Amino acid sequence: MTNHPARLSFTQRPIWWRALGRGLRRRCPQCGHGNAFAGYLKLTAACASCGAALGEIRADDAPPYFTILTVGHIVVPAMLLTEQIAHPSVALHMALWPALTAALTLAFLPCIKGAVVGVMWAAGITGDERR
Repeated sequence: MTNHPARLSFTQRPIWWRALGRGLRRRCPQCGHGNAFAGYLKLTAACASCGAALGEIRADDAPPYFTILTVGHIVVPAMLLTEQIAHPSVALHMALWPALTAALTLAFLPCIKGAVVGVMWAAGITGDERR
């Protein structure tokens, strides 16, 4: 383990776009080296490289929302374009688009969760703030 502090002050945190990029790659938003995830969507308690406490960040509903938004903006235009150009049968539509939607959702969700966690980390938000 390196000699980095586990918590950084707000002025020491990486800028949001750098933390977002590190999160998209599923890396620690603080150092960019350690893996931020212990599983498919489970965050590690702390970064193995720098010791950043990632397990207390709660992204909750934001990653699925942004995933649905992203996948919808890919699948719906592709579906409409395919219908206009090729006129495939309804059976092909029923087989292709739900499968593609599920595959894209499963592929994008961990990366988008990493990006949300990265931005939350850069902003100093853990997700359990009380009003």
